Order: sequence, then structure tokens, then C-alpha cells
Amino acid sequence: MLLVSAPILGMPEKTALSKVIDSSWLTMGEQVKAFEEAFAKAHDAEDCVAVSSCTAALHLILHALGIGPGDEVLVPSMTFVATANAVLYVGATPVFVDIESVDVPLMSIAEAEARCTERTKAVILVHFAGYLANREEWQRFARARGLHIIEDAAHAPGLKEVGTYGTAAAFSFYGNKNMTTAEGGAVIARDPELLEKIRQARGHGMTSGTRQRLNSRTAHYDVTMLGFNYRMDEMRAAIGLVQLQNLQEWNEIRRILVMLYRRLVAKHCPAVTIPFHEPRTSAYHIMPVLLPRYVNRQDVVDSLRTEGIQTTVHYPPVHEMTLYRELFPGIHLPRTEDFAQRELTLPLHPQITAPVVEAVVVALAAAVNGRAQAGTAA
Repeated sequence: MLLVSAPILGMPEKTALSKVIDSSWLTMGEQVKAFEEAFAKAHDAEDCVAVSSCTAALHLILHALGIGPGDEVLVPSMTFVATANAVLYVGATPVFVDIESVDVPLMSIAEAEARCTERTKAVILVHFAGYLANREEWQRFARARGLHIIEDAAHAPGLKEVGTYGTAAAFSFYGNKNMTTAEGGAVIARDPELLEKIRQARGHGMTSGTRQRLNSRTAHYDVTMLGFNYRMDEMRAAIGLVQLQNLQEWNEIRRILVMLYRRLVAKHCPAVTIPFHEPRTSAYHIMPVLLPRYVNRQDVVDSLRTEGIQTTVHYPPVHEMTLYRELFPGIHLPRTEDFAQRELTLPLHPQITAPVVEAVVVALAAAVNGRAQAGTAA
């Protein structure tokens, strides 16, 4: 089965893991510190905090900013549910905002303006599929209203622009991301005080960690804030250090594959469209396409699966999920809903070759054209 995403793991990762195991130090230590320094450097940042997941990163950012009950945070519905969940974790209210268009499935700034109230404290920008939101426009929007910009950069590691939009950025190293630590995440924040608050909160709010106490030869510590168990371990950090060395090369392979997909889809099945028609900075995390409205998506999914090709959907809209329908009934986001009903994610990862991309597109064209002909005959 050709998978939508697949991590690249090999002997370098095994060697790195073996060294950690041989060291007998498995919790936060030198590997985590080294990974934080390397990841920050890769994004032209002074420092970063490694955590257990991107969800943890988002939660820690909101918590450190003091956002809580009575506050509102603008979020897209075209995202993974964790983006909105993190807002609920701090007791605030996620306010769902429609996308700009089916071609630009990023949060609409005009819709965001319409949903701002005196309770709005922040906006979480999701760089969907790895494509960056317009930094200057969102910075003007946030400055005019005194809002924090938080970047959900789960799809966009390795881009220098990420982490420069506003207050902080959250990253994911889950197994299907551009680089992986299996589970894991990171926070970049330009304010050193905010970053240190996040660093302390990830480890129960303790004033020192186990390694620090070992090196300082004292067992004393204090807890000065509410904290969480959101630490990254040494094994994940060791894998991350290896993966990070390949990130730029892998992102470039993704870019080349996306360009090939665009050319072949236009040639073989022009009824299928690909979002982000205009050039835009991207880490090319996933390969979303939009099926024509007359095609039944499940039929296409089934047809491709018979050819050994996995597909998936990014994403079921968060506002239509049972939990959020019950919490916030009556929300209607027409552009998000239209996009979500027609979107299909094709395989994209650095192990794919040009002939594989062509085979995927040929299979997609057969599925779409075949279904269209069947519908016409009926």
C-alpha cells in the first residue's frame, strides 16, 4: 500500500537511540537541550522549548499568556481538532472562522474581523498543508486590536518565517510530519520571559529539573506555578536531532513532488483542482486536491485503494464534530464546509518517486473520469 505519509527512519536514528540507552539517562538531559538549540537555530530563533506534542505546545502558550475563562480565541475550523481543544483546556472559548476560499483554505481575515469582540484575546493561525498565512496582513490585524498571534505550525517546520508572526509558534513532530520524533513538539517564542514561563510549566511548574539538581548537587526545588507533564524525553530528542539534519532536503523533495503533481493533475484530470494556485511559501506537508462536485468522494477513495493507494481527508471541520456541535450549535462556515466535502489528500513524502506520482495521478484520473462517465450514462 502506498501511504499518504511515511517517516524516514534508519541506522542513524537507531544509533542515536542506542547511545541514549547506553547513557542510562532517559528523561530531559543533554539530548533535549541539544535538540532545542538546533531547532531554534534552524528557525533563526534564540531558543525554543521541546515538549511532548504540538497540542501541549499550544496549551502551554495559551496558559503562559494567561488566556482563560471569559476570553475568546479565533481559530479555523479547517484544522486538526487539537487547535480548538487547546483553547478549551484553558477555559477560553474557541471562535470558529471561515477560510478565505477553496483555493486558499487559510483563515479569512475579513471573517476574523467580523467575529472579533471585546473578549477576543488571540488568534491561532494554522499554516494548513504547510502554506504560510500572510504575515503582514495578520500583524496589522492583531496590532489594531491588541491580539496575540499564535502560529499552529504543525505543518510548517523548517521555514525561517515561522515563529516571526507574533507571540509564539507551536510545532509537531508526530509520525506523519515532515520530521518526526514519534510524538513530540516545540515552542518558539521571541519573548525570553514568556519562553522561560513555558519551559517551567512543561515540567509541573518546578523550579529545577532532575538533571539540573544532579549537576548542582542539591535535591531542593520549589513549585511556583501551575504546571503540566509535557516534557520531551532524551530518546525522542535524539531522533529529532538526526531528523532535523535532513529536514531542508526532505522539504525540497516535497516541493518538487508537489510541482509534478500540479503539472500531471492539470494534464490528466483538469476537473480536479489543487489549492494554493498562486505561489506561496510552504513546507509542502500534505498534497490536498479538490474533487469536482459531481464526484462521490468515497467512490474515488475506494477506486484508489483497489490500486494500492491510500488517501485521506484533511480535515473534517472541527465545528461539525459532535463535541463542538453540542458546545457551539448553529455554526455555519460555507467555504470551510464546501472545501471539506470535496478535499482528498494524496500520498506525499520524500520516499515517493516521479513514476509513483504519475501512477497516482493516472489512477485518480481514471477514478474521477470513470465515475463521471458512469453518472452521465445513468
